[in-house]
Amino acid sequence: MGCRDVHAATVLAFLSGTASLAGLLAAVLLPNWRQMRLYTFNRNERNLTVYTGLWIKCARFDGSRDCVIYDPQWYTAVDQLDLRVLQFALPLSMFTATCALLLCLIGMCNTAFVSSVPDVKLAKCLVNSPGCHLVAGLLFLLACAICLTPSVWVIFYNSHLNRKYEPVFSFDISVFIAIASAGGLFFTSVLLFLWYCACKSLPSPFWQPLYSHPPSMHSFASQPYPARSRLSALDIDIPVVTHAS
Repeated sequence: MGCRDVHAATVLAFLSGTASLAGLLAAVLLPNWRQMRLYTFNRNERNLTVYTGLWIKCARFDGSRDCVIYDPQWYTAVDQLDLRVLQFALPLSMFTATCALLLCLIGMCNTAFVSSVPDVKLAKCLVNSPGCHLVAGLLFLLACAICLTPSVWVIFYNSHLNRKYEPVFSFDISVFIAIASAGGLFFTSVLLFLWYCACKSLPSPFWQPLYSHPPSMHSFASQPYPARSRLSALDIDIPVVTHAS
């Protein structure tokens, strides 16, 4: 697996990161983080389900898709701690994953379109693909931790609400989407780490360019000779005789 070639692992990592980021966006926008189902014993009325999201709240009767109560200002009055934490954690995770995707894209573009023999004057300004993918893998892992921790907390906090009030609360599909997206971010970081470990045998440091100088300069660089090789033939062949006083 050469660092100077676009490998299937990096392309798959980029696609996996893009899909995970799209899943996070869907989880953030969907109003399906928690359901509160209210039952009625009146036969003339229907049961009511309140769908709670990070930004909006919607109440629907059973069998209806229209919101009886729609609150677009719910994000300003969230009274549930886990959802309030998610309002900050998920956008931060999305921002981190976006930065990682940009780094991954820069690394692939540098590998695909930059010449393997760069100009000596621009050698210090070159972008190193392994370094980009390594940092991108770290950012993907950070985005996974930021997303996964509060998403799993929703499940435990839901049990806390059922014990504190009544067993009418249940977590909804957005929780599963967020956890699956966090798993995709973790898979992406693992792919990038594996790709980088395969490139680790290169002699250049991980953040320096792959070629600090053109290969021709390394091939024809003069090597220092030992001190004895610089002696003349006479000094080597004729022994030195000293007379004792």
